Amino acid sequence: MGSPRTSRRRASRRSRPNETQAQADSEPDGVDDEDGEGLGAGDGAADGSAGGAVDGDGVPQSEDGPEKDPAERARAICLRLLTGTPRTRKQLADALRKREIPDDAAEEVLSRYEEVGLIDDVAFADAWVESRHHSRGLARRALARELRTKGVDSEIIDEAVGQLDAEQEAETARALVEGKLRSTRDLDQEKRIRRLAGMLARKGYGEGLALRVVRRALEEEGEDGELLEQYLPED
Repeated sequence: MGSPRTSRRRASRRSRPNETQAQADSEPDGVDDEDGEGLGAGDGAADGSAGGAVDGDGVPQSEDGPEKDPAERARAICLRLLTGTPRTRKQLADALRKREIPDDAAEEVLSRYEEVGLIDDVAFADAWVESRHHSRGLARRALARELRTKGVDSEIIDEAVGQLDAEQEAETARALVEGKLRSTRDLDQEKRIRRLAGMLARKGYGEGLALRVVRRALEEEGEDGELLEQYLPED
């Protein structure tokens, strides 16, 4: 059971899960921008077309001058980065640190935005898990790894990936293998097994589950059980 703080934030969910899902759908497996998706060319190009010079975070340089109050600068940076794309608190904190915003000003702005729901790591993690599992077939282990790279707290990660149970994971693994069977039929049996099991491993599925799913799929397709035993022995 999560802490009262996590439970309250999960109940409020004032973030933008649909945008998080769209962001998750578009991110390739195993590829992650440590500064947060869209911190570079996407936002910068859009702002540049309006005629203003922008930095690597897509923040107009006119909004980030040293003469501005640090908290005001922090708000401008955060609002710019949050436009159209939800971010985790750590992603925003890293961006502020890179822009040399003082820690006290960054903490003030981040805490305020978290309080009003502009930053909501719980909603972000929930939407990320739902989207990445259904669109990419990622298992709990891979999903947890992705959320850790985005700076989500371990407690929030555990609750988010806990939405997926072992049965649902196994069902998704079977669907992934079935979707790849046709494209591997011209391979010899050993290479075919490696290809299918390796695909599941890259998506975060454990070795035992991966081998069981692959064996079952090949048996149902009519592969010789005795030959399969050489590579996929029964438990």
